[in-house]
Amino acid sequence: MDLSELRAYLRAKPGAAEEYPFGPETLVLKVGGKIFALVAIDRTPLSISLKCEPAQAQFLRDAFPAIRPGYHLNKQHWNTVTIDGSIPAEGLRALIDDSYRLVVAGLTRAARARLAG
Repeated sequence: MDLSELRAYLRAKPGAAEEYPFGPETLVLKVGGKIFALVAIDRTPLSISLKCEPAQAQFLRDAFPAIRPGYHLNKQHWNTVTIDGSIPAEGLRALIDDSYRLVVAGLTRAARARLAG
């Protein structure tokens, strides 16, 4: 998955907002004002940090060399994934979906209702 495909998938999430609060090298995607993905766009290969359930986070790290504890994030809840082709695109999309779902679940009821339209 290249940057344009990744960006399109992230931005297609309901309520997703794209920002650069940490400088031009880090693309941040938020929903309801909360981060669900950080993309290091200046890295080759690309890497993306995603929220994850703690038990699942460790399982994924043990199963895939391309997944490691979140870079500069709470390592219990975040993983950083190197997009080097070792994880198929559908697997990467599933990780993104899980991150988005976890963040949305943590929003207030009113914020979730706004997303539902």
